[in-house]
Amino acid sequence: MKTLKTSLALTLLVWSFLAAAQEKPQMDLPRAKLGVGMFQIDAQIARTPEQRATGLMHRQEMPAFEGMLFVFEQPSGLCFWMKNTLIPLTVAFIADDGTVVNLADMQPQTTESHCAARPVRYALEMNQGWFAKRGIKHGAKLSGGPFSPRN
Repeated sequence: MKTLKTSLALTLLVWSFLAAAQEKPQMDLPRAKLGVGMFQIDAQIARTPEQRATGLMHRQEMPAFEGMLFVFEQPSGLCFWMKNTLIPLTVAFIADDGTVVNLADMQPQTTESHCAARPVRYALEMNQGWFAKRGIKHGAKLSGGPFSPRN
């Protein structure tokens, strides 16, 4: 009986640790320098399914010129939501050549879907209003990272 209680206590401890770990923001992703017009972005790259699923969840804040670039294997009808995301964001859906297809403002902790206007492989999340304050709209072109010309 003592072994069963010890095993149960250990199991609960492990589950508690896993639940707490899932509520920590991911801060150690690879980065890329992106540009749009005269503005620079320090983008964290979410490439794996796990990285993309966590995204910017559980962050209390994000520096003004930082963002997260979500990279998918092939173009598709991407949709994003804000479950467990604490800061308001704007998402830019981006074509393979770096062209912004459309932008969507997203409110914290909602499950409302915000989707690309056409199939894309990339989405860039920035603090809400970052694009608008700089006059960046659909049709703008990003450079750097995956949008650099290939030789």
